[in-house]
Amino acid sequence: MKLRSIILLLIFICCDTHILLAQSDAVPVTINVDMQARSDTPLTPIWRFFGYDEANYTYMKDGQKLLSELASLSRVPVFVRTHNLLTSGDAKPDLKWSSTNAYTEDANGNAVYNWKIVDSIFDTYLRKGMKPLAEVGFMPEALSAVPEADGYQTTTDGRKIYHYTGWNSPPKDYAKFAELVYAWVIHCVARYGAKEVESWYWEIWNEPDISYWRGTTTEYLKLYDYSADAIKRALPSAKVGGPETTNPGSPKAALFLRTFLDHISTGKSFATGKAGIPLDFITFHAKGNPTLIDQTVWMDMGAQLRNISKGFEIIASYPSLKHLPVIIGESDPEGCAACSEDNFPQNAYRNGTMYAAYTAASFARVYDLANHFHTNLLGAVTWGFEFEDQPWFRGFRDLATNGIDKPVLNVFRMFGMMQGDRVAVTSNAPYNYQTIRDSSVRGHYPDVSALATADRHSVYILVWNYHDKNDTNVNATPVKLTITNIKGSSTTMAHYRIDQHHSNSYTVWKQMGSPQHPDAVQYRLLEQAGALQKLQPDQTLQIKNDQAAISFALPRQGISLIKLTVR
Repeated sequence: MKLRSIILLLIFICCDTHILLAQSDAVPVTINVDMQARSDTPLTPIWRFFGYDEANYTYMKDGQKLLSELASLSRVPVFVRTHNLLTSGDAKPDLKWSSTNAYTEDANGNAVYNWKIVDSIFDTYLRKGMKPLAEVGFMPEALSAVPEADGYQTTTDGRKIYHYTGWNSPPKDYAKFAELVYAWVIHCVARYGAKEVESWYWEIWNEPDISYWRGTTTEYLKLYDYSADAIKRALPSAKVGGPETTNPGSPKAALFLRTFLDHISTGKSFATGKAGIPLDFITFHAKGNPTLIDQTVWMDMGAQLRNISKGFEIIASYPSLKHLPVIIGESDPEGCAACSEDNFPQNAYRNGTMYAAYTAASFARVYDLANHFHTNLLGAVTWGFEFEDQPWFRGFRDLATNGIDKPVLNVFRMFGMMQGDRVAVTSNAPYNYQTIRDSSVRGHYPDVSALATADRHSVYILVWNYHDKNDTNVNATPVKLTITNIKGSSTTMAHYRIDQHHSNSYTVWKQMGSPQHPDAVQYRLLEQAGALQKLQPDQTLQIKNDQAAISFALPRQGISLIKLTVR
């Protein structure tokens, strides 16, 4: 088996690119990057935000490995958001579950704080150069208005686990909860220093418009006010935000978001009785909606973009608030990272390159929507991490499996390499952010386009070939990429690629026979296959009349990053 695996990988790597990516009769696409249309504003690294339910994975073996890889993506710090930082329990993670037991009470009802597990989570982030997007939640059992000590939680795979604890209920005493939040921030300042903590973002709760909050909207506003006041009392320079609602395309979620912003704009704080409720950034979630049609997965990028568009539209309608930074607190193709393709076959897109191509194309259009609404977009949280000790490539929405990187992680490596200011891109493909928002990518032609940036010495061009239909057995698209108004005599081109044969551990794993217990040799081969790979050795291109041209074939659900270093 070892020899067979090695031979397979060598064949995989050594095969001529022109054989793997045969010329096709697909309609050619021309893309132009005009260096004269370079903006004066750096491309905001919205992709550097990640999140997950299972906070206890943070300091576990594969969790630490993945965090190290995320931390090394770029020169700017990566932010991490996790649920359950205040939830009661035994700190044993499960699907969509974690706990820290940070708060209990003694026999007399006095607060007992235990920051050991929370510290181990934040310590891990800071040790790796990352920063918390610190979520205030969920409700400790001792403070819950409905503790439900005898309740069970049903996991995504149908198991009933005894750890409900009343985590999604309002507090029985808002002042006591506020003192918990105050004590937490004071502890963080003492441990990490005020300068460090003021660089974090503190958000209040998660999805209070659905089952993550069993209280009313008014009770959430009260929780927000008490929590925000406590954070600012502990550290006036701390950044506080919310409300982390679900898809704004839903009338219920849109109403909740507007009610929250109305309260901030014109209301009085439940905590202080005064106007001027703190709000330093605004958050909401946006998901797509994949379906299964004739046993084939069809994504729906338009659904996610419509949710984002509606969220931006709502925020832009508040003149006093529209300048605030916006974080899309969960920005994903659909809603359940811990739901595998075993029970949800529409999630079969997650292991291969479709998730990667979707991510590249959708992030580019999120930038366009933010520009359209003049929104101050700061970040978009990818809700995907890893799941410890689970079957290989089970179909979770994760970035790695058993310590092996999935193709989607390489998209973030590509984003991390892109430096400098945004440069205008035009394409003859029939899609733009508005058409995809309104009708997704459902026509005969794929979405073949690009996102480009440039710094002092280099140009970075991210090109994708995406379609909502999960079908890679189609002809590759010939791409002619032209860079105009580029100065210099020659340029060195590095061409990175994600497709069925590059930067793709899933394909190699299947060629190995889909082993659930890879040996040491197989594991090393999978690690190599999961890394970002170049399509070909670096080449020198001549610049003639301030213009450089590149032609290549890009497979369906494939992504290329072209880096040109001008001499």
